[in-house]
Amino acid sequence: MSSLIAHATIVDDGRRHIGSIVIDGDHISQVLDHPDPPGHFDHRYDASGCLVVPGVIDTHVHFREPGLTTKADIGSESRAAAYGGVTTYFDMPNTVPQTVTPEAHSDKMRRARESSHVNYAFFFGATNDNADLLPHLDTRHIPGVKLFMGSSTGNMLVDSDDALRRIFSTVRLPIVAHCEDSATIEAAMQAAIARYGDDPPVSLHPAIRSAEACLKSTTKAVALAREYGARLHVAHLSTAAELQLFEGAAPTVHGETFPLITAEAVIAHLMFTDADYERLGALIKCNPAVKTASDRDALRRALTTGVVSTVATDHAPHCRNEKEGGCRRAASGMPMVQFSLPCMMELADEGWLTVEQVVTLMCNNPARLFGIEGRGFLRPGYKADLVVLSPTPWTVTPDLIQSRCGWSPLTGHRFGWQVRDTFCNGHHLLGRGHFDASVRGEAITFSH
Repeated sequence: MSSLIAHATIVDDGRRHIGSIVIDGDHISQVLDHPDPPGHFDHRYDASGCLVVPGVIDTHVHFREPGLTTKADIGSESRAAAYGGVTTYFDMPNTVPQTVTPEAHSDKMRRARESSHVNYAFFFGATNDNADLLPHLDTRHIPGVKLFMGSSTGNMLVDSDDALRRIFSTVRLPIVAHCEDSATIEAAMQAAIARYGDDPPVSLHPAIRSAEACLKSTTKAVALAREYGARLHVAHLSTAAELQLFEGAAPTVHGETFPLITAEAVIAHLMFTDADYERLGALIKCNPAVKTASDRDALRRALTTGVVSTVATDHAPHCRNEKEGGCRRAASGMPMVQFSLPCMMELADEGWLTVEQVVTLMCNNPARLFGIEGRGFLRPGYKADLVVLSPTPWTVTPDLIQSRCGWSPLTGHRFGWQVRDTFCNGHHLLGRGHFDASVRGEAITFSH
């Protein structure tokens, strides 16, 4: 089965050109400068006026399966991913049970084979007690080790200095760290409770889970990684102060121009500020907290300097009633996987970065950084994971939200770019609003 995507503006690997893409089976066979080459194809897709980019690789999601499926599951959230142009996701380990044993990891892989509409991989979680397992993980199918250096949803805090040193000294997979200092947070929470009562207003969330807490923990993680030569990727930077820790050159990974210590930004901290708590309340409550406009703008600027290497979502759906309350009662997290690419295209339209840089941060760099095999670029021989983006304005309404939870902090927001088509392993998974629910994704493989 062959397909031609013709008259496309192809954006990939820092280049933009008019051309066409030929798909044979599940692979890209040709990327041509000719906009409409002659020949017989089983399917032709006209991408006139549209951008064609690699499928987004979201390396930070919480799809809630197993154990938390009233909020979401692999099937529902991989569908939302496809609507957002995401063809690959890496899921986090704070499920029930936690993904901290080989058996739990194998169970997640089985579940994804049965129900995931796009491609998948699952992080292995570090704990205070499982450091002996970590050097022996299946590096072919595990993207990295998730380390919570601060308590968050799921209570997987690693707070033993001995365990931290064993993790940083022995793990050679990427260590993806959630960095917030728990003692600093707890002291701030107790002070807020003393003044405001048992459930302080959600507007205090960025003061409780503060910039100080983030910087203290991130500084510790970076110091440990430097001491032991570990590969560290710090998740969801939220402050301007943390950015200075990632400046300057260092040894490279896989021969690419990546330092061993890298950083991720997520959509919540790029789109919202603490002023939005008044309008959206706990709908934008996440960990780390959304902070000031100065922090947000510093993160946006860092998208173009190489200080931030990847952009992800930290997609974390909750039932709507779980988002009620203040700093203690309202759950932290929001569903964003459907909207990350339109959000980044909006930042490009506003001049914060180029479309080429959007592709680098969301597609190319995740593939390079984690050693993903055969994906993340529009190249002959690579799997045919790609997205057609149309400059069609649209507004987020409840009926368009694909995540099971059914809400979004972006409801009412008007975007200028829409995902028109999503191809996953050559399958036309999403096309002009039609979703092929029979399609299943594949397990990602790595060349760590």
